[in-house]
Amino acid sequence: MQSFDFAQAPGHLVRRAQQIAVALFMAELGAEDVTPVQFALLNAVMDTPGGDQITLAGRVAFDAATSGAVIGRLEAKGWIQREADPLDRRRKLLWLTPSGQEATLRMKQAVERVQNKLLHPLNAREAEVFVSLLSKLVAAHENP
Repeated sequence: MQSFDFAQAPGHLVRRAQQIAVALFMAELGAEDVTPVQFALLNAVMDTPGGDQITLAGRVAFDAATSGAVIGRLEAKGWIQREADPLDRRRKLLWLTPSGQEATLRMKQAVERVQNKLLHPLNAREAEVFVSLLSKLVAAHENP
């Protein structure tokens, strides 16, 4: 009986690609003391200021329960301002602070460099196909 070819298993390759992506992110943004999830939330708040915490967590595919702790860390850094919705005090609305806006804009450039480094081994057409196929795979599993 032949063993399972783990090195070519899609799940293993996706996990390895994610590890590489995080390592590139941390190498580029290590001085910012921010995680990929924290950056994704900052970016979502920048795109939708005043959005509610649960909707923004969903936009970055992060569970709402855990997002509160992540947002709390961003709030402690002075990058996020969280306020109760005046119409529903249970809902928390989020804004970037001026220093959060500045940090997010600075980090956006670094994150673009990370994406370019990640895709560097591929030519332009391969990178386009790769991202398209990953998007299709994720969308199909998010909306079965």
